[in-house]
Amino acid sequence: MIKTITRWKKDHEFEAEHHGNKISMDGAVKNGHGPKALLLSALAGCSGIDLVDILTKMRVPFFSLEIEVETTQTEEPPKVFNDIVIHYKIQTDREYEKKVKKAINLSLEKYCGVAAMLKKNSTISYHLSIEP
Repeated sequence: MIKTITRWKKDHEFEAEHHGNKISMDGAVKNGHGPKALLLSALAGCSGIDLVDILTKMRVPFFSLEIEVETTQTEEPPKVFNDIVIHYKIQTDREYEKKVKKAINLSLEKYCGVAAMLKKNSTISYHLSIEP
């Protein structure tokens, strides 16, 4: 079971807690992340954790990993996500490109539960940049 507790602070500001860890949310995006941005960050984090695990098992050395996620929203409420694009930036040798792509595909198609949930509404695609 996963359980979070979210408490209203003021205006559109909330604080969410999970196992003692806290994160701020703000609908005005002044004093915290917007809730939908957190969902995109959850997608990046979920896939990123998969990549670290898979690349480690594949013995692919990497020195940095950055994941950008962007989307637009529908015009009408509830303003859900349109297509989602993930840009993976990884610092590794180019010889590992095929393995990195395999790891990304395994994450997005098999392991990342956040991606599985979001794909029920939105198409998810990705780009990869390898930096030596």
